[in-house]
Amino acid sequence: MLRIYCFMLFLFSGFLCAKEIEGKVVRVLDGDTIEVLQDKKTVRIRLINIDAPENKQPFGRWSTNQLKSLIAGRIVSVSYSQTDRYGRVLGRVMTANGIEANRWMVQNGAAWVYDKYNTDPSLPVLQREARKKKSGLWLDNAPVPPWEWRQKNRNL
Repeated sequence: MLRIYCFMLFLFSGFLCAKEIEGKVVRVLDGDTIEVLQDKKTVRIRLINIDAPENKQPFGRWSTNQLKSLIAGRIVSVSYSQTDRYGRVLGRVMTANGIEANRWMVQNGAAWVYDKYNTDPSLPVLQREARKKKSGLWLDNAPVPPWEWRQKNRNL
């Protein structure tokens, strides 16, 4: 019985620790980072599980504009359980009409699944579909993932 209890505690620990922020998106920094105004303070949010092209990278500005068109100036809710080493909240961003921005960015070819950190098993399926349809960045014959682009262009 104790094993079952421990297993259940482990299984649901992520849900027990989940927190939520609700506020207005006051800034879209790039295709995977936003600022939300909550209680008169801005909170920097990094969309979890995805990595969007850098602004200087091909499709970078386009990716940023896609996220802006979806959430800029709008009220969103962000569910999260952790922050990154830069102090950003790592979260899933949900619009008032029920669209998850993280998934939407992948589905529309505006971001990659960040395989190294991804915890959402449905995202690779969405990415394969976007790639097959040649949506967004998948129009490029040889798109470079942002983590590789950053590695090669550290001095930019």
